[in-house]
Amino acid sequence: MKSNMFFKSLLALAAATGAAAHGGVLSYNLGGTTYNGFVPYNTPTGQSSIQRQWATYNPITTTTDPDLACNNPGTTTDPQLSATVTAGSSVTAFWNNPWPHTIGPVMVYMANCNGDCSSATPSSLQWFKIDEAGLLSGTVGNGYWGMGKLVADNSSWTSTIPAALPSGNYMIRHELLAIHSGADQPQFYPECAQLTVTGGGSGTPGPTVVFPGGYSATDPSIIIDVYGNNEQNVTTYTIPGPAVWS
Repeated sequence: MKSNMFFKSLLALAAATGAAAHGGVLSYNLGGTTYNGFVPYNTPTGQSSIQRQWATYNPITTTTDPDLACNNPGTTTDPQLSATVTAGSSVTAFWNNPWPHTIGPVMVYMANCNGDCSSATPSSLQWFKIDEAGLLSGTVGNGYWGMGKLVADNSSWTSTIPAALPSGNYMIRHELLAIHSGADQPQFYPECAQLTVTGGGSGTPGPTVVFPGGYSATDPSIIIDVYGNNEQNVTTYTIPGPAVWS
């Protein structure tokens, strides 16, 4: 389902105050089909998308924010859509281009809605991780990060829906954690979309977490100061959250 909402979102991005510094997912591609994202700063009236609503390009900055699961407000569109995707196929999220941050990890989660996703509350779901990329090379203070790769790939990120994932209704949650601001203010950029997975397997996804609750405010990977003297020589970084389901 192609939509001119995507192009309107680009205009909104250019007009929004402070938009040059932040942003979010503007569209998705599943199996060659493009789905528009929700357009923040525009009225939600009449918008339909597979993506849950989000209101601002600004990041979430605390691990206890009630909107950490699917951004603010994380509610449904009218009508709320879901995209059908086959287990084992790929999904690509397109962020505003160019994405302005290159320091920090990329994380992708999913959660079983246990029924109709439009009736699900994101903060009550059990989220499991299907993809991640942290420090890819170099040092924490001067290295190549998952977000740097995202920017190099046309501000997009492609993940595979696990082939073993049982068929059903799921939310997919893309999240960037920008840590360029130092230890005082991590920047979380979560976005959620609704999927119907078909042709699935018999796996048991896990481990799972809830949001908020999946991250700790004292996690050294979240409150890290990448500009500190010690970080100039550190070549490892532990990505927050659970391990990727394999």
